[in-house]
Amino acid sequence: MSKYFSGRALGLHFLLLLWLAMCVAAAWWQINRAVQGNSLSFLYAIEWPCFAVLGVLGWYGLLNMEKPTEDQEIARREFEDNMRAQAQAARHATPEPEDPALAAYNDHLAELATEPKKRLWGH
Repeated sequence: MSKYFSGRALGLHFLLLLWLAMCVAAAWWQINRAVQGNSLSFLYAIEWPCFAVLGVLGWYGLLNMEKPTEDQEIARREFEDNMRAQAQAARHATPEPEDPALAAYNDHLAELATEPKKRLWGH
């Protein structure tokens, strides 16, 4: 199935149409207010079409955001493992023993460095 006709894509299409309709209605409302004498509404009448363009850009970005390929995922894991190994080697190369609290904190930071990526792609 095409990426433009999946369930997620159809939902995004609907939300985009709803967003564009709301932006057009708000711009029209602000134009009418500006004509009636509210000079600040001229700025808002320009602002709503800009919001509509941002909505289109967001829609395009969400439709074309792709998961990494298997090769990219393997390369990422190898890079992370290499970085962890280098960090461990650097920690053990120091002549003085590391403070246990600092070691626990560094371990926690190393775990956080990889955890958001796992949550992003549903691992």
